[in-house]
Amino acid sequence: MVQINFWAIFVAALIPLLMGFIWYHPRLFGKSWMEEVGLTEDKMKGSMIGAFVFSVILSMLMALFLQFITIHQFGALGMVGGDEMNANPSYHAFMKDYGSAYRSFGHGALHSFMAGFLFVFPLTAINAMFERKSWKYTMITSAYWTITITIMGGIICGWYAVDGFHWVTQK
Repeated sequence: MVQINFWAIFVAALIPLLMGFIWYHPRLFGKSWMEEVGLTEDKMKGSMIGAFVFSVILSMLMALFLQFITIHQFGALGMVGGDEMNANPSYHAFMKDYGSAYRSFGHGALHSFMAGFLFVFPLTAINAMFERKSWKYTMITSAYWTITITIMGGIICGWYAVDGFHWVTQK
């Protein structure tokens, strides 16, 4: 049975905030990003509580979706219509043999990186071109999201049981 570890989802949903504090710090890419989007320090002053709370909620949606990119067993569940109770014995035999196959941080990070590079980067670049943003902006934003979802996907795929975490795929 494919189970959702809601602790992993919640922790993964905090990664965009943590990465944002690091990535957009003035000593890293914060000043460059602010120049590219036309923000000043004065415009950035004020309460951001609402933005942080809503960001976590939206990040939880992303984390829920990343399960389907990183955890192959959801594909097997989809093949039986999502109802394990009505599945053929072959499904149960498959899940017994492969239920935890490729469930590791490294595997989840790999698939999430591919999603970042092959989906997030093009999406960001297309928007940036039509918004007349620079390639510098595109690279700062795309790299942030690609690295962020890479870490998120690693956490979601590797922490599939509340009592354990797997960095590498078990042999």
